[in-house]
Amino acid sequence: MSVDPAFLDRVRARVGVGDALEVAVEAAARSSGVVLGSSALSATSRTVRGELFGAGPLQALLDDPDVTDVLVNGPRDVWVERAGRLVPAALDLGSESDVRALAVRLAAAGQQRLDDASPTVDARLPDGTRLHAVLPPVAGTGVLLSLRVVRSRALTVDELVTSGTLAVTLVPMVRALVATRANVLISGATGSGKTTLLAALLSLVPHDERIVVIEEAGELRPNHPHVVRLLARRPNVDGAGSVGLSELVRTALRMRPDRIVLGECRGAEVRDVLTALNTGHDGGCATVHANAAEDVPARLEALAALAGMSRDAVAAQASSAIDAVLHLRRSGPDRAVRYVAEVGVVRRSGGGTLEVVDAVRADAGGTCVSGPGWPALAERLGLGGSHG
Repeated sequence: MSVDPAFLDRVRARVGVGDALEVAVEAAARSSGVVLGSSALSATSRTVRGELFGAGPLQALLDDPDVTDVLVNGPRDVWVERAGRLVPAALDLGSESDVRALAVRLAAAGQQRLDDASPTVDARLPDGTRLHAVLPPVAGTGVLLSLRVVRSRALTVDELVTSGTLAVTLVPMVRALVATRANVLISGATGSGKTTLLAALLSLVPHDERIVVIEEAGELRPNHPHVVRLLARRPNVDGAGSVGLSELVRTALRMRPDRIVLGECRGAEVRDVLTALNTGHDGGCATVHANAAEDVPARLEALAALAGMSRDAVAAQASSAIDAVLHLRRSGPDRAVRYVAEVGVVRRSGGGTLEVVDAVRADAGGTCVSGPGWPALAERLGLGGSHG
């Protein structure tokens, strides 16, 4: 359903003077000689809301509960990831200038600037949706938009088992990680389900504990009554006013946290997180991009180097701060299956370097096999037996 630009202007004017949206839509329709029934009024109001305050013609895709990403490569080249599969969407966004106008409006809604002088933007929309946009000539074929949906409800551990993300034999271990206040690092590639798994873990935290979540974009939505959020702020058009993740981690330490959670380690803030987890703030969690659990040490070393930490310092801090690494992987012909593939323990090798040793390996079918790191992890969590 499309709405005439002149009609949108009339609605916008009425909303600007204080009318509720549906009242403004109905009044604008009457002024055009059209009487809307209740169902038509509701449908028109949804479309107008998307045009004025949401993602316009993309809003219906974002509202689809099965959609996690919406990708725009051109006016008639729109793709969605639905239920883990990337498929084309039959949608016409008009002209290239229409796509550019939509990108600029969405960036403004996220309080960011997008123009020829600033042709790329990362922003968080008011509903939590993550926006990344690129304008030509940086985008060689035209305006590019990437929108990642943030779902309002966290999945439960049982739902992760049902979906195949978590092997049923790993459930006692996952619950023990939370119950024993282990410090957990969740690793994986982009779109592997790190945030989904982290939200499920945090939903297991006892309700008399205070969780302080630090993020660049407000993605985490754990089912927990006492979650407070600190969100990073980018600099304004004058280059001032930025608040980075490192500063927010230090701020969180003064907020009486029971658990400190960093949505994603991607820079020098890893130093502050490791310091926090080494000074009595146990039960913390963070995510990090990595191709495999064994690659996590190299990733931490690279990030910590941005903060001036030596390799030895990273090994000393991380080996005492992090109890377990949960690594997620995507598999299948279309990579639609996301699952916890590895559980590892962090320690220093005989040569003093940082390493992650397999405690459990799992396949996409849920079969688990214990590794050499399992006895140490089982002892830390108060568990016995083996996986297999």
